[in-house]
Amino acid sequence: MSVNSRMQESPLNSDNLKLRKVPELDFRSFLEGSPSQKTSFVESLYEGLVDYGFIILNNHPLKEKQIQDSYKQVVEFFSLPISEKEKYAALNGGQRGYTPFLKEHAKDSKYPDLKEFWHVGRELSDSHPYQKVYDANLWPAEIKDFKPVMLDLYKTLDEISKSLLEALGIALDLEPGVFSKMIQDGNSILRAIHYPPLHGNDTTNSIRAAAHEDINLITMLVGATDSGLQLKDRDGTWLSVESTSNQIVVDSGDMLSRLTNDVIPATTHRVVNPDSENSSRFSMPFFVHPNPEAVLKCLPSCVGKGAKYPDILANDFLLQRLKEIGLLK
Repeated sequence: MSVNSRMQESPLNSDNLKLRKVPELDFRSFLEGSPSQKTSFVESLYEGLVDYGFIILNNHPLKEKQIQDSYKQVVEFFSLPISEKEKYAALNGGQRGYTPFLKEHAKDSKYPDLKEFWHVGRELSDSHPYQKVYDANLWPAEIKDFKPVMLDLYKTLDEISKSLLEALGIALDLEPGVFSKMIQDGNSILRAIHYPPLHGNDTTNSIRAAAHEDINLITMLVGATDSGLQLKDRDGTWLSVESTSNQIVVDSGDMLSRLTNDVIPATTHRVVNPDSENSSRFSMPFFVHPNPEAVLKCLPSCVGKGAKYPDILANDFLLQRLKEIGLLK
């Protein structure tokens, strides 16, 4: 089925709005399945992103031990005194290292999110041309295994993203390798987030993560330690996204929306405050970005009556959005 046919036969209708639940997909059916199983996965991935902007992956290559080991490092880091953490506060939009509590806000919001986070980016050779664009990673000396554990998680999620975008490329009638070329040595970011207990903070105006859309192509969220994630459904209501520790939650971002001419919209989502002021939440989203030289240009299969957005370099778009959310001056 072509993209144009899918656009005319959107899965969203008044009947399925009554019972809404983010679809779960078996990733193994695409990686190891028969041709018919792969086709079914491709169709379900496309429909899930068009309909909800979210899907949940089961049977993916990421091991439960990798997830547990990573969260152990993350909890250990965020337990350090503020003075220790702030030694790693990064410049240039916080693209690497530590971003302190109350620093980031959602686009068009004047109230800060109730979170702090750490960014891990791609490791490049000294001679790589993108060294001039990407900041070097920072590593907390106090946490012995932080670097190897987080880089191992980054590598696995990076590989999963390539396969997932390969499947999406099939759904969008692209030639093989279009997305692979776009994200080759891309500026993808692994973000470890800590949402501290709420006691003593402004919970009237601020929540853990105010309603926003992600900047990138897709985001893959690895086993958050608590609930609170909600997506804004196509009818404007908020729908809770529930997942287990060994599932990967995937959502669509601004760059994918731009490439597809809003055929796959960027999905508004948030993390709401818990009932208890004493609970913490940790999560680890992996933001899949193109390389800085990639051009965000409407895909041929999505042009329809005309491209809505002008072409823009991925890095220029990223810097523009970092300014809008308060991480870059």
